[in-house]
Amino acid sequence: MIILRPTYLNQLIAARGNRMIKIITGIRRCGKSFLLFELFHSYLNENGVDDDHIIEVALDDRANIELRNPDKILTHIKLQIKDSGQYYVLLDEVQMIDDFVGVLNSLLHIRNVDAFVTGSNSRFLSKDVVTEFRGRGQDIHMYPLSFAEYYSAKGGDRSACWRNYMTFGGLPQTLLLKDDKARREYLSHLADSVFISDVVERNRVKNRVELEELLSVLASSIGSPCNPTKLSNTFKSLKNKTISNKTISNYLSYLCYAFMVEKALRYNIKGKKYINTLAKYYFTDIGLRNAILSFRQIEPTHIMENIIFNELLCRGFSVDIGIVELKTVDKNGKDVRKQFEVDFVVNDSDQRYYIQSAFSIPNEAKLQQETASFRNIDDSFKKIIVVKDDVPMHRTDNGYLIIGLFDFLLDPELLVKG
Repeated sequence: MIILRPTYLNQLIAARGNRMIKIITGIRRCGKSFLLFELFHSYLNENGVDDDHIIEVALDDRANIELRNPDKILTHIKLQIKDSGQYYVLLDEVQMIDDFVGVLNSLLHIRNVDAFVTGSNSRFLSKDVVTEFRGRGQDIHMYPLSFAEYYSAKGGDRSACWRNYMTFGGLPQTLLLKDDKARREYLSHLADSVFISDVVERNRVKNRVELEELLSVLASSIGSPCNPTKLSNTFKSLKNKTISNKTISNYLSYLCYAFMVEKALRYNIKGKKYINTLAKYYFTDIGLRNAILSFRQIEPTHIMENIIFNELLCRGFSVDIGIVELKTVDKNGKDVRKQFEVDFVVNDSDQRYYIQSAFSIPNEAKLQQETASFRNIDDSFKKIIVVKDDVPMHRTDNGYLIIGLFDFLLDPELLVKG
């Protein structure tokens, strides 16, 4: 099965010849190697680049163990450069080279070399890896399969496909496994033996159990505002365990840097400022989230919200959590401050969208509840409710746009067109 990833392939194509190291980052097993060695290699061939001008090294292959030496890999590359034509150097798992930063910087000095690399161990997963190259690296960040990519590969009934996606997530290997048991075992192994171990190794975490328990708490409460203090209190009340705010803050940073979770800041829409007291954490892959909980809490409402958040990031938007504060006076004449939440404040240059995730809107009361925040926002940006129900796109009497989930996920232009 070949799963095309045009979003990322087009970024590689656009970056050709820009005199920078192209660094494909992203969560483990999201398809980085396949993108580079299969999809991009095929593109180069189809556009007139012969194989003798494509230098490919899979550094996790035991046969290439000697090439993990920085001097030997540079010699290996230079010996294959026979003329002044353009050469493409594709290195997979580049972090396995000793002093890989020095090697990549050396490649920048070879005029007719264009270098594309991937890396996926604990060091290379870091979000700030591009800074290692002092502004001479371009990060191409890759996500697991979006629902549209997943559905295009799997096909069949959309509802059945959604049930699989919300259970097992978008890591490509899950599509190749023969049954649900194999998918559960695969994801559970990844979560425990690969992802968590990576974070522990990279950050020298002394108490792995604490980190695992924090992940379980986050997985159980996706979409809930939290901060280190609130999480510390949760540990005290639910697990009778004391973990300092600083330790929890460090753990959260480690998980974000490893791309296991994404942090969404809260933004005061009327005050036009960020609120640092609380944030939300969403899982980069919902299948890993479910595996962390042993597939015991498949909650459609929260999972849908997480998947919408991931979809918006995949499309290149900047995404915050919106807060609308309203000051009123109660019957006793006292000032009262109310807060209404907008699930997602979505920014794209000078354009903005306000989006609510609503599993269903069965009646007028539910509609009023979901749109309470919208009614207190006085700008003209689009206000959208994404519902799980398969309904035709339409507007409410107040002009709010209602979009069915499948339409939203399968048509990336719908926000602009609606």
